[in-house]
Amino acid sequence: MKKPSDPTRTGLIGCGNISEIYLENAGRLDGIEIVACADIDPGAAVARAGQFDIEALSPEQLLARPDIELVLNLTTPQAHAEVSSRALRAGKHVYSEKPLALSLEEGRSLLDLARAGGLLVGCAPDTFLGAGIATCRKAIDCGAIGRPVAGTAFMMCRGHESWHPDPGFYYKKGGGPLFDMGPYYITALVHLLGPLRRLSAMASTSFPERVVTSPERCGEVIPVEVATHLSGTLEFESGALVTMAMSFDVCHHTNHPIEIHGESGSLQVPDPNSFGGPVRIARKDSGAWEELPLERGETGNARGLGAADLALAARDDGSPRCCGELALHVLEVICAFEESSRKGCRIEISSRCERPRPLAE
Repeated sequence: MKKPSDPTRTGLIGCGNISEIYLENAGRLDGIEIVACADIDPGAAVARAGQFDIEALSPEQLLARPDIELVLNLTTPQAHAEVSSRALRAGKHVYSEKPLALSLEEGRSLLDLARAGGLLVGCAPDTFLGAGIATCRKAIDCGAIGRPVAGTAFMMCRGHESWHPDPGFYYKKGGGPLFDMGPYYITALVHLLGPLRRLSAMASTSFPERVVTSPERCGEVIPVEVATHLSGTLEFESGALVTMAMSFDVCHHTNHPIEIHGESGSLQVPDPNSFGGPVRIARKDSGAWEELPLERGETGNARGLGAADLALAARDDGSPRCCGELALHVLEVICAFEESSRKGCRIEISSRCERPRPLAE
């Protein structure tokens, strides 16, 4: 008989690149135990299962298993909504890789399904639970820079075709820099500043094709179906304005990933695609940047932390920090970026979410 303290038995669907770190971390994170994995490619499931001494199943077999309570959805973005929906209909809690879905309608449908079934939905990223951004959250909440009034957020690179073994999906619907990397930045900003009120944006596709240079598919030509450079201004309910740029078209730059500027100082936030630091602050009267000591917490690659938090929340009838409402708000912001660029107007954000509780609580 299962005890309240027993880890939540979890099945993983999607045995691609990202699955390895989730499986490595699951062995040390409280509350979660991955017992089986599945993939539409049976060979991929068998390989991962052998690597981590778990069962290899088909997706249908995994969803039919009554002992599996939580599904970890690590499929490509184009399959997130379908796989999560099937898991919820099978009576499983779901934690998905980002983004929650590719459209606001799909995202809302998932949350409706979860509520109807008394189930929890969670979604990456969970990097904001690490020591780096936790330190920034504490600094802001303690008034170290005064009331935040402005900020910048930059993720700019030349694309993923130079290193990823199968980069094609990054340039299809659901890919591009905003859907791929935007969730890290927007989630971190919501964690630090609260929900958004509205935004305006512009977007472009600088190159109609990409040539793969990673060894696995070197020379393959990829047609580009999405915007690859997007810039905009985000207005938060707090009144803070953040300038944001997401790009797969930039070779080099010197912009810091995120900076938050307050009435009495500025804060340099570490890369939101990481769990650690450094965190730097420049106070109004000094002007010199000084490094803040990190709060206790994860600093290495701790992907899976959000899934473990969801498993503990399900056990205790609580709310996960990487909750569905947060993921839906982030998804709406991403979709609003594209809509604003297409229509040439400012877009109001209708969804709302709470700032996630710091992990120390």
